[in-house]
Amino acid sequence: MNNQLEKIKRYVLIGGDVFVLYLSLWLTLLLRYGGEFSGDVWGRHFWAFTIIYAVWLVIFYINDLYSLHLAANNVQFYSRLSRALLAGAALAAVFFYFIPYFGITPKTNLFLNILILAALFPLWRQIYNVFLKSSALSQNILILGLTKESEELIQYLLNKPQLGYKLTAVCDPDGDQTVNISTPSFKGIKIFRGLESVRQVIISSGVQILISAKDPRLDPEILKTFYSLLPLKIKIVGLEQFYESIVGKIPLSLIGEIWFLENLFEGEKGIYEKAKRILDVCMAFCLGLTSLPLFPFIAAAVKLNSPGNVFYTQKRIGKGGQMFWLLKFRSMVQDAEKDGAKWAEKEDTRITKVGNFLRKSRLDELPQLWNVLKGEMSFIGPRPERPEFVRELEKQIPFYQTRHLIKPGLTGWAQINFPYGASVEDAMEKLQYDLYYIKHRSLVLDFGVVLKTIKIVLSRGGR
Repeated sequence: MNNQLEKIKRYVLIGGDVFVLYLSLWLTLLLRYGGEFSGDVWGRHFWAFTIIYAVWLVIFYINDLYSLHLAANNVQFYSRLSRALLAGAALAAVFFYFIPYFGITPKTNLFLNILILAALFPLWRQIYNVFLKSSALSQNILILGLTKESEELIQYLLNKPQLGYKLTAVCDPDGDQTVNISTPSFKGIKIFRGLESVRQVIISSGVQILISAKDPRLDPEILKTFYSLLPLKIKIVGLEQFYESIVGKIPLSLIGEIWFLENLFEGEKGIYEKAKRILDVCMAFCLGLTSLPLFPFIAAAVKLNSPGNVFYTQKRIGKGGQMFWLLKFRSMVQDAEKDGAKWAEKEDTRITKVGNFLRKSRLDELPQLWNVLKGEMSFIGPRPERPEFVRELEKQIPFYQTRHLIKPGLTGWAQINFPYGASVEDAMEKLQYDLYYIKHRSLVLDFGVVLKTIKIVLSRGGR
């Protein structure tokens, strides 16, 4: 785990994209004007296209083109790139033809620019992928301990070589036959038993990071082994810490009460929480005003589609376990829960046709802006759950109540990383993302969540 290395990779990726954007502009003007291409022509186009490129970079981010986890020139990449370019082209056309501030309406230039960019961008990303997998940007790792989580991490790293971590060896200190060495997933990886060979394997394989699935504080032999490795100057990291940084969630099975005492310093978030509250109020007020004209049309659609009330109120659990009434447009038939609360299903027959559209577009949540203004919710945070479900989940999921340390949100880290959950298992998975957000929450992370939420809404990938 090397944060500096991660930053270098991202800086190179963003810097390369910026270079390719301006290179495509230079080639466009060169092809378009030939011998008449001059500094004046470049200057007239530079600032206008700089604004366009800034917007395009945001669109690229929304489409996950800056995620190292997805940095591979596959079908998924080309699909995301195509969507990003189409969205960018549409916004550029609107900018040039409806805001003629720069005095140019470059129909041919814009078309040429997009064509050239569509050719250069995949080529540059292919070069970058080779760069990512180079030995100079790879780190050899050894995993100590064979557990369910370590096996998941092994598979994850093998599927994501672009992350720059080369798994060179796995050690089972207990000597248990928990892994089939002939399993294709572990092909080419040295697997050995006991602690005796750890030092030699580290030296012979050039291991730079040792990831321990075992707590050395609970095993004197492992602690003694780690002490003997100090002269080798390798980094020793707990599996839960490495897993968290790579996958973006906290593995519940690897943490205990001490983790919360060591990682959730709520007293240090005072300034952030105040700034977030100011932003919540400003955003809720502005979004509420701009969306208010939609309310009569949504209300009419809800009413005409099925009999019943337009708005729907429901008890939810907020910060500190306090109950509040959540407000939303009704998306289910009237009296959908007359037989008691139940999880929403993927093909839930209780959801009306209009309700399905409202849920996919998140328009049903617009009334929750009132909950934000009242201070019961925030824009970003864990999804607020119903008290009936919370009582059951707290019995079955360890540390579930910790998600109530902060205000629930309209959207959140769990919502953009995991599909809509409708079971205890899904709730446990989402809690791991919620804990990651609670630990790392910041205005930068919040901004990223907002951008990813925009993508989900535009693609109608709602719940």
